[in-house]
Amino acid sequence: MAQHSRRFLQILYNIDKSLLYNLDEALVLLKKYSSVKFIETVEAHISLNLDPKYANQQLRATIILPKSSKKLIRVAVITQEDKIFQAKLFGADVVGSKNLIEEIFKGRLDFDQLIITPDMMLLAAKLSRVLGPKNLMPSPKSGTVTNEIKNAISEFKLGRLEYKLDRNGILHVPIGKLNFSINDIKLNLTFLQKSIDRNKPIGSKKKYWKSLYLSSTMGPGILINLNSLKSSKTR
Repeated sequence: MAQHSRRFLQILYNIDKSLLYNLDEALVLLKKYSSVKFIETVEAHISLNLDPKYANQQLRATIILPKSSKKLIRVAVITQEDKIFQAKLFGADVVGSKNLIEEIFKGRLDFDQLIITPDMMLLAAKLSRVLGPKNLMPSPKSGTVTNEIKNAISEFKLGRLEYKLDRNGILHVPIGKLNFSINDIKLNLTFLQKSIDRNKPIGSKKKYWKSLYLSSTMGPGILINLNSLKSSKTR
């Protein structure tokens, strides 16, 4: 059985598991009981009525949240030799061709996002063993296999993030930091909700949203009343 800290148990004691909390109540609780020495991330855990083992029920998309932490994102680009200089001009932090593929295969991971041009995908396929478990392997669906290097670099530098279902049909998405205002976190969550609804898979036949939990990095999940999400208004 997992051992939890005294702080975690105290927070858990103050959360009524039999209640559905509205957004404001949940965010106030997360802020109130945060006592760690770093700024925690606010995470949304969204259970959808989807079974990702079926191709028409998979969900994977990208989004740029309106309020971001301005974290410095390091972007790597794998492309043909004659495009390396251009990628550097567009703002890529790490750029290479076959040499970078080999370096990553051997363990180089000094980047947060990897972009590959389509003409390099065959050579880079072996990187799935290294990058797959870290959710860093580029794919056309996520916009990381593209010839539009300039746009892709710019969007990731602005804080573009990817979300996708895990094997249990759940999305785990960071929606801000605990030092954000409640209004800013709600704005990000509403923006995410609209993206999820807009990208609803064609295989979804039942009630789409099952449940939503909000948590901080070191805190327990708080079950949210979905009606409060749909009726949420930011000022």
